[in-house]
Amino acid sequence: MAKTEKTGNPIVETIKTVVYALLIAGVFRTLFFQPFWIPSGSMKQTLLIGDFVFVNKMAYGYSYASCPSVIIPRVGINLDAKKLCGVFDGENTRLFGTQPERGDVVVFRHPISGHDYIKRLIGLPGDTIQVINAVVHINGDAAPQVPDGQFEEMMELQGPQGLRPRCANGAVGQGGICIKARAIETLPNGVSHAVLNIGAQASDRTGVYTVPEGNYFFMGDNRDNSADSRLAQTAGGVGFVPFENLIGRADRIVFSSSGRSMLFFWTWRSDRFFKAIK
Repeated sequence: MAKTEKTGNPIVETIKTVVYALLIAGVFRTLFFQPFWIPSGSMKQTLLIGDFVFVNKMAYGYSYASCPSVIIPRVGINLDAKKLCGVFDGENTRLFGTQPERGDVVVFRHPISGHDYIKRLIGLPGDTIQVINAVVHINGDAAPQVPDGQFEEMMELQGPQGLRPRCANGAVGQGGICIKARAIETLPNGVSHAVLNIGAQASDRTGVYTVPEGNYFFMGDNRDNSADSRLAQTAGGVGFVPFENLIGRADRIVFSSSGRSMLFFWTWRSDRFFKAIK
């Protein structure tokens, strides 16, 4: 008579499978790549609201900020990187640390709020940064800007938060065309990227910032619509960002949707799928 093999409890086996899958996903997200959903327009045109990017966490090595945050307000879960890996915080160092390059698009942890931000790296440790008439000056030299026409988008609610874009062409009604001036900016190391301008405002003229050792200076490509290192952390900005707060480099857009939900397939931007970030 054939011997019958014993099988485990199917419910227990299912739970074990789910736990193993979560553990593998957690390790992958901590060590290799972290998904990041673009919630605001501060990096237009490089990144649009609704872009879904993969962040390379191997690019700069690892620190406490490499731990993923698990924040789900609806069910009362609030486990951020500081709570999970705060024991490694405090020395502004990284394991296998590699210095970022000027012009990198970087996801980092806000030094005070702990929220994840994504901006372009403009200033390295020891640099002086000043914005004069909307042009960035690095160590006393202007980062040249060449006019490159206009950036156009429809005036409509964007993303899950229903944000409306700001326009250089004044008040634009629903469904109208919102315009911003576009230029190509070139940084001292030769990295070129598009920057947008809406109009004259206070952030177009700043004092001189001297980036402390072990810190970095970030700006959004949508210059007039970005809370970044031009504003102090206590004034709603980013200020200088410590090395240990870097999470990784944003390398590629893997998915993009212009709608209120990624499930609205008719709002998918297929021309942005797997697009490299420059």
